[in-house]
Amino acid sequence: MAKWTDRSWNSADGLKLHYRDYAGPHERPPILCISGLTRNARDFDAVADRCAGQWRVIAVDLRGRGLSDPDPAPANYAPTVYVADVMKLLDQLGIADAVFVGTSLGGLCTMLLAANDSERIAGALINDIGAEIDQAGIDRIGEYVGRDDRYASWDEAAAALADRNRDMFPDWQAQEWQQFVHRICREDQGQIRHDYDMAIAENFHRAAGKPQIDFWPYYRALEGRPVTILRGELSDLLSADTAERMASDFADVELVTVPGVGHAPSLDEPESLAALDRLLERVLAG
Repeated sequence: MAKWTDRSWNSADGLKLHYRDYAGPHERPPILCISGLTRNARDFDAVADRCAGQWRVIAVDLRGRGLSDPDPAPANYAPTVYVADVMKLLDQLGIADAVFVGTSLGGLCTMLLAANDSERIAGALINDIGAEIDQAGIDRIGEYVGRDDRYASWDEAAAALADRNRDMFPDWQAQEWQQFVHRICREDQGQIRHDYDMAIAENFHRAAGKPQIDFWPYYRALEGRPVTILRGELSDLLSADTAERMASDFADVELVTVPGVGHAPSLDEPESLAALDRLLERVLAG
């Protein structure tokens, strides 16, 4: 596993936020990784293993996830706030632009950031999220987000999460489920629990009951940069039709479908890593 340094930055409203910093040359834009709704920086171990040393890799814990402070005001668990946090980190580090790797919520944040300041985007990999979001995936996520399940052991947690998610990853074996549970959970007073603030569910459920935001203008803010759309073949959040429309919407977009997985590809699949390699080549060529 690639080595990293744990670092932090302060949000505009005073939260201490965490990121993993994997060393790499400063002559290239870093790879900045943003995870999904209930996830954290550990989701990008495979990206770091692949790229660290040749590229600087920065994997952030959004507020309320991983080692970042929880927010006492749950209304702040919103994409616009996450984008402001990431922009502040870039400013603090003096980073002019980065290659963004955004999974699910992280992909939405990448689109919003592009609409706010497209010059910050050297390239983008949008992992299993689209300008339109399928209701089936929203409903599935709504069934578990905010449930503070506790498990007596890592094995019990892996078994429970395998039962819940097997439709998304039907080919995974015991090793993959163990890796999965260690990414998304933590040990707390002898129990295993999910590694996020349960209050993030409040905004999710509130938004789920309203008409969807039109993300097409935000997605189109990426035009002019190399973009890769990654879609899990079994995804219930990003339909094949939406992914194909996104890929044809403007130039320099590659669509890659990862076989046999749903929401979201874990980025250690050969197809995912090869797609990331090609994206980075396009960034350098540009």
